[in-house]
Amino acid sequence: MTATTTTATTTSVVPQFLAQYRKDAYVKGWADLWDRGGDYVDWDKGCPNPALEDTLLQQRSILGGPLTLDEQGRRHRKKALVPGCGSGLDVLLLASFGYDAYGLEYSHSAVQTCKAQETRSRARGEYSVRDEEVGGGSVTFMQGDFFDDEWLEGIGLGRGGYDVIYDHSFFCALDPSLRPQWGQRKAQLLAPTGRLICLEFPRHQDPSEMGPPYTALSEDYIEHLSRPGLKRVAYWRPERTHANGFDAQGVIQDRVSIWCW
Repeated sequence: MTATTTTATTTSVVPQFLAQYRKDAYVKGWADLWDRGGDYVDWDKGCPNPALEDTLLQQRSILGGPLTLDEQGRRHRKKALVPGCGSGLDVLLLASFGYDAYGLEYSHSAVQTCKAQETRSRARGEYSVRDEEVGGGSVTFMQGDFFDDEWLEGIGLGRGGYDVIYDHSFFCALDPSLRPQWGQRKAQLLAPTGRLICLEFPRHQDPSEMGPPYTALSEDYIEHLSRPGLKRVAYWRPERTHANGFDAQGVIQDRVSIWCW
């Protein structure tokens, strides 16, 4: 089992800064972090988590492919959403697999960062199409509050419109008081035949440690996703993940779970 070469974790300035923002103001705190830049956004690893790539390659029996047929037999691409997408690398990876991929951030600065990252990646020839027969999907970066519908209306989608939702560092970034709303919202956005992929992190962090990231146990995902009716259909320890998913003994503590209706 191997880790990626980047070992940086969220700098301590982030929890201290966000401690000023409570409840409804919490998402604004993240926007203010992005506006400040520098050490305040020092969590990017420079590449998607390899556990997501391995999931897309190895779990086709559960996820299906990125292409599907509508009721009239017409082929179209599945839509994949990454809430709290950071610099947008996971979005670019999903598009390379053939999904029409959407990244959501609350901050205008974050969205601009994503668009700049996309431009750089295309210029370097990164995130090339994985299957020429499938082709690549589109990339859309959106600004909005995950918990309201304004951003959905802006792209002409309603609730239940996403075939794949990926959550890695979004759950652990939220104040734990928002976790019940997080679970309900995931369920609202997931299509009836959709799949929610959760990369569960950080499971091994001391719960007394100041977040974010906040400790995220597998039991926490079960609690908040089971309530709206989602079912866990797969759960495993990934063979690869970022270095901060390893404990002090070098053992991977991250887990991947897949959820559906």
